[in-house]
Amino acid sequence: MHTPMADLPDPTRIAEVKAWLSSQFDALGKDVPEFEYTPRAIAYLHNLATLSQSKTHASSIVANDFRIKASEYRSQAARIREILENAGLAQESLQANVVSSAQVLANVANLLNIRDTELSSFLVAMGDISLRKTGVEEKRAKVQKEFKVLLDFTRKAIARLTYLKRTLAQLEDDVAPCEAQMENWTTNLAVIASKERQYLQQHANYKAMLNRVGYTPEISHGMLVQMAEHRKELEKKTMPILDTLKSYQDLPPDKALAALAIEDKKRQYAAAEKYLEDVLQSALSTSE
Repeated sequence: MHTPMADLPDPTRIAEVKAWLSSQFDALGKDVPEFEYTPRAIAYLHNLATLSQSKTHASSIVANDFRIKASEYRSQAARIREILENAGLAQESLQANVVSSAQVLANVANLLNIRDTELSSFLVAMGDISLRKTGVEEKRAKVQKEFKVLLDFTRKAIARLTYLKRTLAQLEDDVAPCEAQMENWTTNLAVIASKERQYLQQHANYKAMLNRVGYTPEISHGMLVQMAEHRKELEKKTMPILDTLKSYQDLPPDKALAALAIEDKKRQYAAAEKYLEDVLQSALSTSE
């Protein structure tokens, strides 16, 4: 459990933070703004103050080192100037072009980051620059090659993007016609499904009807044609009998003769029917 005392900031840290803020704002000629010293704010400002003081201390060390080196360089420059004056090589006694050349030489030495003006130092520095130049040229060539590859990829990507945009626009234009066509197909599909169910029902009905009348797969079209031909032959044979029967309508009033003629024709008709039945039975037996 947290107690109220545990949530209070450290008084030592508060004092350090206030002192650091006062020093920073006093350097700018401003007053420290009022704010609430919460534990979180104190912790953040204390870390910031510690880091700032550390950086300030490090920069002071570096600045002191630079000041010492500058003092040493000034002392060394004074000694060299004294030696040159004793040797009669003071700057005032030299010609203007010599001073200008010496200044250029010094500038080049500073540019090459060398501490003397020996020829070997210049050659080593120039060699180092040449190597760095070669490395830079190689990197530049590599970068240019990669740039060309990337440029080619970019062009292809742009072309592909243009094609995809054009395809997308075309597909968007085709959406409405395709939707209408799909609706038409859906309607036609429903009609076809209904027709299919109707035809299946009709097929079942016809199959049941054929089963009721005794239809078997053995009764083929050829057999039906053959039976039809037999029927035609029988019709040809019975036609004379029918014609004879029709002629009996003109028989004489003698009933006895008429009765005999009728009986004779009945026998002939019965024989013809018997022959037709035999032919049909023979045809059915052949098909089985």
